[in-house]
Amino acid sequence: MLFGEHLGRRRFLKIAGAAAGAAAAGAGVRLLDSSGKTAAPETRKVATFCELCFWKCGVLATVQNGKVTRLEGHPDHPLARGRLCPRGNGATGLLYDPDRLKTPLIREGERGRERFREASWDEALDYIAGKMREIKENYGPEAMVLFTHGHGGSFFAHLLKAYGSPNIAAPSYAQCRGPREVGFQTTFGTGVGSPENTDIANTRMLVLVGSHLGENMHNTQVQEFAEAIRRGARIVVVDPRFSVAASKAHWYLPIKPGTDLALLLAWIHVLIEEELYDRDYVEQYGFGFDKLKEITASDTPEWAAAITEIPAETIRAVAREMGRQKPAVLVHPGRHVTWYGDDAQRSRAIAILNGLLGSWGRPGGFYLPSGVTVPKFPAPDYPKPSRPPADGSGSRYPLADELLASGLCEATITGAPYSAKGWIVYGTNLIQSLPNPSQTIEAINRLELLVVVDVLPVEIAGYADVVLPECTYLERYDDLYAASFREPFLALRQPVVQPMYDSRPGWWMARELARRLGLEAYFPWKDIEEYLDRRLRSVNLTLSEMKQRGVAAFAADELYLKPGHRFDTPSGKIEFYSPVLAELGVDPVPRYTPPAEPPPGHFRLLFGRSPLHTFGRTTNNRVLGSLVAENEVWINDKVAARLGIRNRDKLRLVNQDGVRSNVVRARVTRRIRPDAVYLVHGFGHTAQGLRFARGRGADDAALVTRYAVDPLMGGTGMFVNFVRLEKEA
Repeated sequence: MLFGEHLGRRRFLKIAGAAAGAAAAGAGVRLLDSSGKTAAPETRKVATFCELCFWKCGVLATVQNGKVTRLEGHPDHPLARGRLCPRGNGATGLLYDPDRLKTPLIREGERGRERFREASWDEALDYIAGKMREIKENYGPEAMVLFTHGHGGSFFAHLLKAYGSPNIAAPSYAQCRGPREVGFQTTFGTGVGSPENTDIANTRMLVLVGSHLGENMHNTQVQEFAEAIRRGARIVVVDPRFSVAASKAHWYLPIKPGTDLALLLAWIHVLIEEELYDRDYVEQYGFGFDKLKEITASDTPEWAAAITEIPAETIRAVAREMGRQKPAVLVHPGRHVTWYGDDAQRSRAIAILNGLLGSWGRPGGFYLPSGVTVPKFPAPDYPKPSRPPADGSGSRYPLADELLASGLCEATITGAPYSAKGWIVYGTNLIQSLPNPSQTIEAINRLELLVVVDVLPVEIAGYADVVLPECTYLERYDDLYAASFREPFLALRQPVVQPMYDSRPGWWMARELARRLGLEAYFPWKDIEEYLDRRLRSVNLTLSEMKQRGVAAFAADELYLKPGHRFDTPSGKIEFYSPVLAELGVDPVPRYTPPAEPPPGHFRLLFGRSPLHTFGRTTNNRVLGSLVAENEVWINDKVAARLGIRNRDKLRLVNQDGVRSNVVRARVTRRIRPDAVYLVHGFGHTAQGLRFARGRGADDAALVTRYAVDPLMGGTGMFVNFVRLEKEA
């Protein structure tokens, strides 16, 4: 199992041991039998799926006398395959976190002062429903907005649609994965989805452009990555930082930040110029190849070398190896791809490169996923909103196919096309997930209602009018997970133990609000078990059966292309040249534009993940925090020597707009370019209730005061901020 740098089996065992210790701390006492001797524990295993990140791996939880003592990967779950990542193994740290939200809270005093009084569920829900009725009457139902992240948010989305609002957004689209979906949709007619349809299991060559496999810990992909390395697959890593993945690479290309598109265009040029592309595949499935060849004729390795600072001979060597290994070559689409504002076009260049190699729909490239359709529980049709979404998707950003969280935040401030007056924020800490936190706070201060549904008292909760404590994924049912994957499957999330404190599941909150709003008809079931059983019976399963199994797999369709396949593009083919983009007046073939350079004495701020942490969702976790309790700022060793900075020195980062970070330790290393610094995202908390995480490390989100908006889909490129380094006295 590949856990990342300095995280081998020994530290994995530490996590497992710490998780058991957390459960024991939650238990508190020994159980004695009638004779006074220690009683044998009552042990059972319960199947569910994880929520420590979005990957949703299958879990088997061991429960002894009502306490979770062990979590392990479900052996029959296609995404887990019997294994969990470190975060999944440490999930008991969230279940037994002493800082958990324990009861509903209603704000007293100014927003952001974190002053609340405890309330009953009836009082809290009555308050929210009353405000929602006022907003609907005074401004229309579209003035209510839902920001959501996590599987449990589906019931709140259902509630908002029944209420009459189209304004439902996940920050994961505009702040993370959206550009790659648009880049692949404009090329192949479909995106890569989640989990991505990458056939790493069969690839002969894997190219990672700023994708940190081994640190982002997408469980299935990391397992396949480790297997690919064992098989001898050729690995290429393009990154300004020598990542965990780079340590496994045959070619590591320490690219100048912001110049990735130039490298991709040079690879496209070499494949075409030296006729290394898959000619038969391109002739059968391609559209616009001649125009692609014409437009990229000047994108030579020598041109790219001057921009990227990667030698021309290295660029050629990698392209030639791609040509030798095709079609089992996978240029990975990445996950967090909102970098510089040209991100949809950079992702499109990755898609074009895969198209030239013949990898789409071929073994070792991208398989064609299959899904399973589960009919919805019968309910009335949603009312049709009288106004379109307020975020700008489909209007200002014509190719966005999901709503933009940042766009809804902006509309709340500007009132264009109209203002939001109420937000429900489910499972996402917008202060750390949206760029420019001061803009988010400005929007919040214009609201008449802010409801936060979360497990922990994160920063956004400090600004809420009402805070609703959700129980953890180990204590609740959620909706079924119907996954499109190599083999389609259904997974059940069910309570492993009873909810602690006065926390409740999201489905219950949404249904209770619907009842108070006169929307009971949209929740026509007595409880969640009736809802789940009805849906499962429509596919010849039962809730009783799924509670035992946890997961059910179905027969897959054809995984790879058949002759005559028609792509879901206007031409029905892979569009190397995009008429859709040409009609919009933008480059039909991606073209490189250089990003802004750092001011004198500044460094480009880059950020990413730790294999132990899912951004801010796990940094208060005592189990995981016992191993990595704070982030560090990576600084090139030569730069550090010039500035008189030694390893572990205390620093502050000051960005181009004068925003200063918390104190953070220096990590002096050769493993990063001299023009950039790097932080793991999700640290530097300021929320008073996060007693473990508060003040540990630096919050990179606070330093992201500027962003470049992708003109095609509205994504927020956040690698456009620069910092200087100040030593702490």
